[in-house]
Amino acid sequence: MKLHELQPAAGSTTSPKRLGRGTGSGLGKTSGKGHKGQNARSGGGVRPGFEGGQMPLTRRVPKKGFTNIFSTEYATVNVGKLDIFKNGSVVTAEKLREAGLIKKTMAGVKILGGGELTKKLTVKAAKFSKSAVEKIETLGGKAEVK
Repeated sequence: MKLHELQPAAGSTTSPKRLGRGTGSGLGKTSGKGHKGQNARSGGGVRPGFEGGQMPLTRRVPKKGFTNIFSTEYATVNVGKLDIFKNGSVVTAEKLREAGLIKKTMAGVKILGGGELTKKLTVKAAKFSKSAVEKIETLGGKAEVK
């Protein structure tokens, strides 16, 4: 195939409406805009969300809550998921990403206490929950805050 042979798929393109080309065309006289009214005027029409003067949905629905834009979000991993690593290995954010346990490191990794751990590991993370530290250290591992 050459550049000059490229064509869109059959039926994917349609010819544009040719407005105001006589009554026989089906789009003559008012050119598909009907008779008078806001939408028939030049520059006419309403903004998105306008409901004809009725109170718009976005203003009728009650507003609730607050989002703190300064909050720090951590990538979380449960202690039970760390069992995939070999006994005695050092677990870091990079290793967790390679293993597919987290997608992004965000502001760091937080280890939570869900699940059971059966291996001695040295875990390096930004934060730990108390139960996670307990579970790691009872098996002789270390929970190091980076």
